[in-house]
Amino acid sequence: MALWGGRFSAQTQSDVAVYSESISFDRRLYRHDIAGSKAHVEMLAHQGIIPESSAAEIIAELDRILERIEQGDFKFGIELEDIHMHIESALIDALGPEGARVHSGRSRNDQIALDLRLYLRDETRKLIAGVREFQRALVERAAADADAIMPGFTHLQHAQVVLFAHHLLAYVEMLDRDAARLADTLKRIDVMPLGSGALAGSTLPLDREFVRRKLGFTAITRNSMDAVADRDFVIELASDLAIIAMHTSRLSEDLILWCSQEFDFIELDDAFCTGSSLMPQKKNPDVCELTRGKTARVYGALTALLTLCKGLPLTYNRDLQEDKLAIFDALDTVKAILRVYPPMIASMRIKRDNMRRAAADPALMATDLAEKLVELGVPFRSAHHRVGSFVKWCREHGCRLDEASLEEMRETIPEATPEFLQLFDPEASAAKRRLAGGTGFEPVAAELAAWRKRLAAEDER
Repeated sequence: MALWGGRFSAQTQSDVAVYSESISFDRRLYRHDIAGSKAHVEMLAHQGIIPESSAAEIIAELDRILERIEQGDFKFGIELEDIHMHIESALIDALGPEGARVHSGRSRNDQIALDLRLYLRDETRKLIAGVREFQRALVERAAADADAIMPGFTHLQHAQVVLFAHHLLAYVEMLDRDAARLADTLKRIDVMPLGSGALAGSTLPLDREFVRRKLGFTAITRNSMDAVADRDFVIELASDLAIIAMHTSRLSEDLILWCSQEFDFIELDDAFCTGSSLMPQKKNPDVCELTRGKTARVYGALTALLTLCKGLPLTYNRDLQEDKLAIFDALDTVKAILRVYPPMIASMRIKRDNMRRAAADPALMATDLAEKLVELGVPFRSAHHRVGSFVKWCREHGCRLDEASLEEMRETIPEATPEFLQLFDPEASAAKRRLAGGTGFEPVAAELAAWRKRLAAEDER
């Protein structure tokens, strides 16, 4: 008979037991369940609710159970439903009635809320560290080719000259927002729900602050009904994970394009690519493609969690068991991305000459011509029109912008001077963009130095 089966006269039907179990996926919470139980038992003894000797026995046996699980010497089965029942049953098997004291003043409702918060608190900290490692790989890759230039794109069309380092640093900025979101979510995860009971608290003189301090939480929940029903922190973390996945999917698409024969800007190391079962010559950027696909899974987890909670009345409902499948899968997926990408970025080969060749297209400096006219006092819209007319003239006459003579340029840009003919150098075009946040050599070098310093400080913390 299950530990909750006192009022039942029949065993759970076998298919129902299979249908309702969660031990197949919530067993990963065992460390956090045991940590929560130890803190709870210490509090019970501190408050005189159970004898000190009972608490000592329970804590010692919980340590033995932890060791058994980690050594693979612990039996899991669907008949005990979840990780909580497995550990409590093992306590009772070992200690008899003394082991049964562990659940005094506690419900599985606030127990799972505690376990999940403890687990996600640890995982969120790991995620932040993983994001920082990803940033570090991007910064070091950018620094190694700090003077490489390439075309920047809008609408997937060549637009203006940018530094390759500047392009990578754009993803460093995205990841920094990801880390900030995770840190902010951590504040809402780091709240202690134990003591809320099933939904209404307890008549026993529990000391919730004692448990909070033992487990290192920053605060306790303020409403017992909300505490057991709340999964906002799970949804918020899933949202953070979805945005991280989106950012890595965008980077993946850039890498896929750059690897193609049409671009040929980079080559990924063989360790991060696969071949074709039919075509011997193929080298496919499968890691990047899989990331695009796995991003859909992470989005699915967020959608599942939002849908799961949208119609639930207060307080706890068994539907919430399904939250773990979604958040665990999203966590595992993003953690895998964060493990794979730093070494892939560090090992990729940059084809600087090909990038430079593409960036040397004088059409990428058309905006430089327009801005030079602005410096001469021409209103920008007029300047834009004149340069656009010059581009049209060059196309009609089958020549590049830098192949036109000054006289030919003056047919559409009457203000042109000999200096205009010198505006088609891609390095010079990049160098002139000295504004903070721009793609110039100076601001990019400053950003690289700032990121190296900041990430080193993160390491020290």
